[in-house]
Amino acid sequence: MPAKGSAVKRTKEYLLITIGSILVAFSVQVFFIPNGIAPGGVSGMALVLNLVVPGIPVSVLVMGLNGIFFGLGFLVLGGGFGVKTLYASALVSAAMWVIETFLSIGQPTGDLMLSTAMGILLLGAGIGIVFNQDASTGGTDIIAKIISKFTGMTPGSALVLIDLAVVVMIALNFGLERGLYGILGAILNGVVINRIVEGFNSQKQVFVITRDREKVRGFIVGRLDRGATIFTGEGAYTGEKSYMIYCVLSTREFVVLKQFLRDQVPDAFVTVGTAAEVLGKGFSSPKVKGNSGEVNA
Repeated sequence: MPAKGSAVKRTKEYLLITIGSILVAFSVQVFFIPNGIAPGGVSGMALVLNLVVPGIPVSVLVMGLNGIFFGLGFLVLGGGFGVKTLYASALVSAAMWVIETFLSIGQPTGDLMLSTAMGILLLGAGIGIVFNQDASTGGTDIIAKIISKFTGMTPGSALVLIDLAVVVMIALNFGLERGLYGILGAILNGVVINRIVEGFNSQKQVFVITRDREKVRGFIVGRLDRGATIFTGEGAYTGEKSYMIYCVLSTREFVVLKQFLRDQVPDAFVTVGTAAEVLGKGFSSPKVKGNSGEVNA
């Protein structure tokens, strides 16, 4: 039974990686390359190289660059990239080649702003989906890790410098306007990726300070079917005993709790934050014992 569950999980992971990789390839091949825009990365390098060797398709150049970067990665960093990253990287290149060779979609729009916006939405969504499966599309991520190893610079900072260098090359070869769109795309791409990654697992973490502990606990456990952790406290100003109830809820569940508190416990003091990711029973693995979101305190 565990083996069957593992096989289903693995199949789902690769299905999502496939969808994400195709989105990446589609965005680059349909919106970026025809308009001479690239928000950094291997696609930008391939776009510039295509000017030097116009006879080699951009998709083939992307595949070649990824192969070189993977080779460097194995030599310098070891073989810790994983099969999923290798699969995603190869699939992006293959999908770009198929779109370029057989689909002939052409250039949907020559408007640079529209092309940048649509390209980033698809690119960020695709990379975010791949990241959520503990993989990446390879490419400049590997170079960033190599730079980080020898300079002490964080991989994120190294990746920004690489993308900036690529955008400068785009500006020098395709004009300042397209370079500026590339910079805009690189910035927005990070925003979209973060939203996609966080969107899968983000939840509301809620702190309720009240003297009516049982009423609030009963609603969270009984009505929302969630766990909570209760802390005993004392008001700094009044010196009166109070309770702080901490729980993690979905947005929909928080709306229901908020309405209950307004109607039934109007004197409750509530603070709400967003948790980028939640691990535990009722949310993401690993699973822990106890009710959903509950910690013994």
